[in-house]
Amino acid sequence: MASERETVLVATSASEELASKIAGHMRLPLVPMIKKVFADGETYHAFPGTISGKDLLIIGATHSDSAHLELLDLIQGGRYWNAATINVVIPFLGYSTMERTKPFSCEIPKGVTRTRQIFQTTPDFVAFVDLHSEAVLHSHRGDIHTFHIWTDDLVKKKIRSSGLRDFVLVSPDYGFSKRVARLARLLECPHTAADKDRFDTDKTIVGQISSVVKGKTAIICDDMIRTGGSIIQTAERCLEAGAREVMVLATHLVLAPGAREKLVASPIKKVIGSDSYPGRRSDDFLDVYSLAPLLAEVLSKRLAR
Repeated sequence: MASERETVLVATSASEELASKIAGHMRLPLVPMIKKVFADGETYHAFPGTISGKDLLIIGATHSDSAHLELLDLIQGGRYWNAATINVVIPFLGYSTMERTKPFSCEIPKGVTRTRQIFQTTPDFVAFVDLHSEAVLHSHRGDIHTFHIWTDDLVKKKIRSSGLRDFVLVSPDYGFSKRVARLARLLECPHTAADKDRFDTDKTIVGQISSVVKGKTAIICDDMIRTGGSIIQTAERCLEAGAREVMVLATHLVLAPGAREKLVASPIKKVIGSDSYPGRRSDDFLDVYSLAPLLAEVLSKRLAR
């Protein structure tokens, strides 16, 4: 039965732009948090009105340490002021690639530990978008409803509307090839995978690419672009294998300092991605689509339970 409670939609500071789009699709107002920064750097937050007994929706990417902490504050604040339910959507999960550790390394798997911190604030529902690994979904005691949002349908619509023809999807490594194969089935196109070997934290070597790309537009697919190094290597291997041109498709456009400049200077014609990472907008090189309709649909279904 659909909830008849009032719904309050808020967002962390960096995710307000995406949250505003979600609000438009849900026909809800985006309620602005009251935020102040004191002289000593401490941050003040307040809800602008009562949330007691209401369904609280929170949109917040955790792309930085401060954004992660702000999300924790909003969830805990919602619990403190007795929201009926607390429902969280995390468009981009920071540290998500750190979900495993090497034996005897004493590494901290921050993808898991940071997600546990979110779960420990006791939200009722937490949704993530195109996770690097689903391991983080299970970092709680079983008392929180988690949901993994895949962007496949949005990507299909984006590629179809772009007018691209005669293309092949390319995974930069075998680990991502299952996702790429799924997208290829939806798009009814061929796919292949590169042979990638990681030899340091941010350093990889990309080997050969199948000749299936010959004469076609190669679309390299990945969950995120950080430094762009392996993506550029994969693009070069595609061209060596006879690809007509190369584009990139990635959900999360992290783009660490210097990454965009490297990508623009490379043979890559265009990068397609979502607005999951705060501040990413379309320009002459980036083609950014919004997650808002998909996230609004997920939240609407959640409220209708």
